[in-house]
Amino acid sequence: MDKETIKKVEQSIQKLVDKESRIYFLVQDTKGNGKASVRMIYQMAKTLRDAGFNSRIIHEQKDYVGVSDWLDSSYMDLPHQAIENQNLEISPEDFIVIPELYGHVLEQLSNFPAGKVIICQAYDHMLETLQPGAGWTQFGFRKCITTSETQKTYIDNVMKGMSFDIIEPLITDSFTKKEKPAKPIVSIHCREQRNTAKIIKTFYLKYPQFRWITFRDMRGLSEKEFGDNLKQSFVSVWVDDESGFGTFPLESMSVGTPVIGKVPNMKPEWMTDHNGVWTYEFNNIVDVLADYIQNWLEDNISEKLYENGYETASQFNNEEEFKNKVIQLFDEYLNVRLKAFQEQLDKQKVEEEN
Repeated sequence: MDKETIKKVEQSIQKLVDKESRIYFLVQDTKGNGKASVRMIYQMAKTLRDAGFNSRIIHEQKDYVGVSDWLDSSYMDLPHQAIENQNLEISPEDFIVIPELYGHVLEQLSNFPAGKVIICQAYDHMLETLQPGAGWTQFGFRKCITTSETQKTYIDNVMKGMSFDIIEPLITDSFTKKEKPAKPIVSIHCREQRNTAKIIKTFYLKYPQFRWITFRDMRGLSEKEFGDNLKQSFVSVWVDDESGFGTFPLESMSVGTPVIGKVPNMKPEWMTDHNGVWTYEFNNIVDVLADYIQNWLEDNISEKLYENGYETASQFNNEEEFKNKVIQLFDEYLNVRLKAFQEQLDKQKVEEEN
């Protein structure tokens, strides 16, 4: 190791000590539409920035729309940078955090000397942009942040040689307990738009006596509008077979709106027989909903359903705990990298002395 290299290692060490090393978070451009996975990445990046870390948002295209239309505008105060036709400045002491959906980006980053982390919130998407037989480790990604033990176990069985950390999503204060009586509105949130239409049309045809019930599609809303609409609704409907965690049902429970939902392919750890009305059959949704409506009209909904919902959601609405987990995790990442640089430097000094 020559003097110039030693100097660079010492500079990297100092940047890690001073928390000046850059932490890049790649985000998807949702074109102004709310998405829980993007929200969580922004929450992590802002938490780190507020705690003195040098976190930054990167995105693929220069015409990135951003999140100010649906999240608090303060999130756009984070440093943002497009990677389209630009040289992303990455040093050995830096970190880059890539969502599971961006498998096609991993090869481009394989020769970068930075710390590399996958954030996998949607296990179902982790193979979409990878070639058959390709895994994260072959591109130098050996750390993965995910959102639950169940998802961790699944990913670990597919992606060998990874180490895992779990950070559960945060249900924000946009989803506080409702103070006014609910209206005859059903908030409906399905991954597939056609399922939303199918449920509504089938319901009105099969149960014409309930045509006065209003459905509200929860797509395209800001986080505040999302929370306000949930508070107005007397029940919510959720269908998302590919869900890796399921924030919508928890947001519903948090405001006091019971959930009718189809159990996804990966059953969430928080889901019990007592905190929602669950079915394994999509075609049963309209019948379960009609039965619920009849019981609601007869004032025959058990208070336990509301109480169990509040109790479940309360596990995920502690902002301080979320922030502490994020800060602690990236402190560990920096310290491990700092130790590696220090060992490299010490080894070279010993060799020079001998």
